[in-house]
Amino acid sequence: MHSFSEQCLDMARSMLGHNLESVQPDGTVLPAKGEQSRPDEPGHVAFALGEFYRATGETTLKGYDLVDLAARCITAQMFTEPAAENGLAYSALGLLAYGPSKERNPVWERLVEETQQRIDKALLHRSDYDNHWQAFNIAKAVARFSLGLSKKDETSRLIERMVDRINQTSSAGFFDDATEGLGGNFNLYGVMTFVFTRSALQLHANSGVRDRKLPTLRTYAEKYIKMMPDLVRADGLGWAFGRAAGAYGQMHCISLILQGLRDGWIPDDQKPKYFDILRRLFMFFYETYLDQEQGFLDLRDDERTAYNHHTTRMANFDAARYLCQWSRLAKTVQMPSGVPKIEPSRTTGRFVIFDKSNRKEQGLFVYRDGESGLHLQIPLISSGTTLTSDSLAFPHSPGIFDWANNVYVPVMLPELTFGEHVTLPSFYGKNCVTGLGLRNSFYFRYEQPELINLKEEIVKGLGSVKVQWNFSGNKIGCEFAYTVKQQVTLDKLRYCLVIAAPHSKYRVTGGLTLGAQGHRCTVAKDDFQATWLETEVVSADPTYRTNYGKIHYLQYLVRDHPLIMRPGHVYRLAVNFEPEVAPIDA
Repeated sequence: MHSFSEQCLDMARSMLGHNLESVQPDGTVLPAKGEQSRPDEPGHVAFALGEFYRATGETTLKGYDLVDLAARCITAQMFTEPAAENGLAYSALGLLAYGPSKERNPVWERLVEETQQRIDKALLHRSDYDNHWQAFNIAKAVARFSLGLSKKDETSRLIERMVDRINQTSSAGFFDDATEGLGGNFNLYGVMTFVFTRSALQLHANSGVRDRKLPTLRTYAEKYIKMMPDLVRADGLGWAFGRAAGAYGQMHCISLILQGLRDGWIPDDQKPKYFDILRRLFMFFYETYLDQEQGFLDLRDDERTAYNHHTTRMANFDAARYLCQWSRLAKTVQMPSGVPKIEPSRTTGRFVIFDKSNRKEQGLFVYRDGESGLHLQIPLISSGTTLTSDSLAFPHSPGIFDWANNVYVPVMLPELTFGEHVTLPSFYGKNCVTGLGLRNSFYFRYEQPELINLKEEIVKGLGSVKVQWNFSGNKIGCEFAYTVKQQVTLDKLRYCLVIAAPHSKYRVTGGLTLGAQGHRCTVAKDDFQATWLETEVVSADPTYRTNYGKIHYLQYLVRDHPLIMRPGHVYRLAVNFEPEVAPIDA
């Protein structure tokens, strides 16, 4: 039986072997069929090759000279116009992975003088960012100092600036990836930022800087590590909401936990639990995204899709890089062999507060039913600059409660249209409360004192809504209670249910899916007098796909004629679900 470390290296070799041919003589990357290449892809390739070199010491693979390939990719990235700052950061760390001293770095020696000067100039340029791009600034500073291109090290200052902004935008110390608007775009990029920054620090030529900044990183990264036991499903599904989930929702979480184990951020008595979480996260990644016959990462096909900005090439090189890192980290943390001790599944409900201020409250409610295995995540967060269903405040549970990736549909939420304002009970709340109800049930409720529209603009003076979700076993109830401040005409109401299926090939045995009984949805109260439309069949429509499988049906509850809403009256929509949760057979 291969050890985890060796298994990761074998997979990295296979992935690189299938994708190195896409690197062109000029260092640019040929896109996969039907996709467009990204300007930062050469940088991702360079970093993957650098991590492969660190993990194996090998400079050739499948007849390719990896040092020459890395030099070509770095050159292409440095001369990309306009400069792709994320690509610069990846390529700088890729160069640094071959050795911190220019005199003994085989890739640096292959670069022509013009490229070397270009690297010096590119790494000196510094933009200021409020979002995850600040991690790229940190990586550029690490590379510039470590390669001896500067005697002044900006790394510490940039890390402090990043955490200052975390404190300004989140009362609980989580990473807000929003740069404008309502704020509170708490997504997977928070995990990625800490993983990437930690990888950069590991390559820093001055280990003293790394040792000084690790406690700072720990303060914030630990918050995400502590979420993992509640977040990760029994079948290994990791981060499942917000943009860029899917394959990266597995990879970033695995990296964060392994880094936490290496740095001693996880107490000894918690290690068995985290080793089990790691095993499950990895198996879900392996079985859901890896073509096991060919040995490469498969993001898109006729049944599923991925985040629009993630190309298949980039994901393959990123996965190869991560596998090399996991291989090294697994040796350091000494992954245990044998069957792990599995804790019995308990029924739990928890609200993780991301930000609590007098302006807004945001967070993530996670519920797990120990008996049926139902496990869901309700994010109350901003969706950032692009509205999609990924960030909406409904139960995200792939296989049970699905949603279309990259597009907007009002999934399990009433969308109310008042003239030019289209409102949704999502994005933010006030008075967020969770607790135990009758018979060991859980509830999660919040208010919106002012309704908010799809542009995430608070519409003052229109009305308010109170939202309550109830969970008891596999029974879920939700109630939306609207009041208006003055007489107003509701032009339209929409509420949508999505019915999807797991992937026919890439799926985890024991994963969750809907049984023959489906959602068993009933409308308990509807003061809007909406009606169910004919089921919309979207099986053949490529617009409606998830990260995990194909969407077959959309079921809309609609009121499409005006309703005069009067102040002093509460208008309720209450919907109940009792989904039949069935494990997927092999």
